[in-house]
Amino acid sequence: MQRPGPFSTLYGRVLAPLPGRAGGAASGRGGNSWGVPGSHVQPPGCAQSGTSGGAGRTNTSSGDTNSVFRDPSTMSKTEEAKKLAGHLAVKNHVRNNQVLGIGSGSTIVHAVQKIAEKVKEENLKLVCIPTSFQARQLILQHGLTLSDLDQHPEIDLAIDGADEVDADLNLIKGGGGCLTQEKIVAGYASSFIVIADFRKDSENLGDHWHKGIPIEVIPMAYVPVSRAVTQKFGGTIDLRMAVNKAGPVVTDNGNFILDWKFDRVHKWSEVNTAIKMIPGVVDTGLFINMAERVYFGMQDGSVNIREKKHFC
Repeated sequence: MQRPGPFSTLYGRVLAPLPGRAGGAASGRGGNSWGVPGSHVQPPGCAQSGTSGGAGRTNTSSGDTNSVFRDPSTMSKTEEAKKLAGHLAVKNHVRNNQVLGIGSGSTIVHAVQKIAEKVKEENLKLVCIPTSFQARQLILQHGLTLSDLDQHPEIDLAIDGADEVDADLNLIKGGGGCLTQEKIVAGYASSFIVIADFRKDSENLGDHWHKGIPIEVIPMAYVPVSRAVTQKFGGTIDLRMAVNKAGPVVTDNGNFILDWKFDRVHKWSEVNTAIKMIPGVVDTGLFINMAERVYFGMQDGSVNIREKKHFC
């Protein structure tokens, strides 16, 4: 869960509950909607999805699991899978004199560690652009050169994780609340590479990720945006509530996040465009036709690589 950034605005008002939904900050029932009975939302700190294999991999391996709550041995396999994916992506793509976009989340930690090792071993000259406060701290902690889009508006390579990846390499991102900065950095990169563990691989979006598609919104518009999305596309929508503070999650940009739990497979490119046109929406966690290659670390210690399909 993304904590408020250092420049976040505090909103000293009572929040109205979302239309048709009891509870929320205004109901006096607490400031946390995670793990509500009957909802798809799972408690923070648990594994975020199950996975299933998809088609078109470079390396063949399996690793199906549908359980959200995992025992320690499986969790260690998951962490090792993240490490394998991150390390191989860095090995294959990071070169001297690049401007790198550094993503956010748990998987990117392993990639940054490998980038720092590669810089020392090969004496590389790299510049790193962060996608969040967390990414900025990782860059500084590992002694890498920190910059921004003002100084380096063109990025050679962006590396980031994902909450789910479908068969066409469309992504759901934003589980950590950094979706807008992540999309900006990925969008200005010549190459966008995704690293993930085996749980994130799906045939269709929503097969295993049940927390919904994040939508970053201007705080004053969260109720009308919620109504507009559900009226047009169905499903349910929740204002994401914080865990260690009262009230909603506030992004690094000072905005709120809505989590839209869709109830059917959509034409995601059309949906993404339509939602972004709703007044008050900053951006969505749908990354459509952006990823060039995805590295999936598998349970058996291998890495499956899936590339974007090219049509003649």
